[in-house]
Amino acid sequence: MLSQTVAQIAPAALKKALARLQKHGFKAYAVGGAVRDALLGLAPTDWDITTSALPEEISAVFSDCRQIETGKKHGTITVLLEGMSFEITTFRADGDYKDARHPEAVSFSKELKDDVIRRDFTVNTLCWNETEGVIDLCGGLQDLKLHVLRAVGEPDRRFKEDALRILRGLRFSAHLGFQIEKETAKAILENRALLLEISKERVREEFTRLLCAPYMKQVLLEFHEVIEVFIPELTPLIGCRQDTPYHCYDVFEHTLVATESIAPTPHFRLIMFFHDFGKPKCKTTDTNGVSHFKGHQKVSAELVEPILKRLRYDNKTIRMVTSRIAVHDLNAPKTKTEAKLLLSYIGEDIYRDLMQIKRADTLAKADPHAQDEKLARMEALLSEILQNNECFNLKMLAVNGNTLKASGIKAGKEIKETLDFLLDAVIREQCPNEQKALLTFLKAKKEPTT
Repeated sequence: MLSQTVAQIAPAALKKALARLQKHGFKAYAVGGAVRDALLGLAPTDWDITTSALPEEISAVFSDCRQIETGKKHGTITVLLEGMSFEITTFRADGDYKDARHPEAVSFSKELKDDVIRRDFTVNTLCWNETEGVIDLCGGLQDLKLHVLRAVGEPDRRFKEDALRILRGLRFSAHLGFQIEKETAKAILENRALLLEISKERVREEFTRLLCAPYMKQVLLEFHEVIEVFIPELTPLIGCRQDTPYHCYDVFEHTLVATESIAPTPHFRLIMFFHDFGKPKCKTTDTNGVSHFKGHQKVSAELVEPILKRLRYDNKTIRMVTSRIAVHDLNAPKTKTEAKLLLSYIGEDIYRDLMQIKRADTLAKADPHAQDEKLARMEALLSEILQNNECFNLKMLAVNGNTLKASGIKAGKEIKETLDFLLDAVIREQCPNEQKALLTFLKAKKEPTT
């Protein structure tokens, strides 16, 4: 039955690749996350193959296919077959680990067991081919059935070998909704400091994927100490009370609920995770015992920028995240004029994102529907403004720098100030967005009154 489940999901190209290796006398299996996901009824996108064939033998078997040999010294040949890409790796056993990430050496083996016992978690050791069905050498099927994530062999050793497995474990748990087994969880927490020895790029990649996972909130509540290793700025949020009528969580819990409440795309999840990092620094309490966090959005943006740089996020992501954090607490516009002023200030892209950000933020408060009407109006105002092609930025203004120069204004600074003045007048409906009317309005404003 289990084998049939995988067989129904496995693509034809994978079956052909396995059959070709077997036809040449080699053992060959699909292995790892794809088999795990197929058994869960999911549709994997990447299939890896493990085989008794040596790299040179893999190349020979697929001599008619395009190949990429970038991982050949570690036993991996990437083969392109019928429009799909497969990483095909020789059974191997790892040598000693010296840097908490990579083995000093690898040795090829003819035994499947040697290959699977070096892997991270039991549910990732499952193998399959059409001839033998599902092969389980590490108890992965039972853990899959129980929805448990368990390290292969001795957990402490697994994480000391490769510390990135610590974050991978959290990510798998958050992605699959699996409980991390007790001894595995203990080893994760005890070895968390080893993450400082891992490249920032790999930490960033796993952390981002963790944030985008469906069960991230529960995992981060339980294992926040792991995240604090590489984001120590998180610590002040934990237990920081928000004694206001609007809040029902401390800053950290609010952060996680808000993060879970927005679309699972990297930039939105990063915005919500970091949006209130400035609150502990800005917290004050009045004589009635009510908390205030004035200016926290600006402080949050300032705190987050160096964190994102430290984790090697690209400049575009840093700008996108910090620009939205800096304005996330702005009030939703009540009128069309307010909406156009806001659009002029932050632009259409941020305006659209701000609606999603404010909705997620509100879902993490005492009244999760408090902003529904305001946000619906904010969206309706945007639609009306765009449908009517109403002016809200300098590009849409009926005059430009050349127009003003022709009217006698020469200085660059004065031109910019004048354009801003005219845009504001158009937005506030003091003057129509027509060239002649704008120049007349400007002239009238410049003429002294008698």
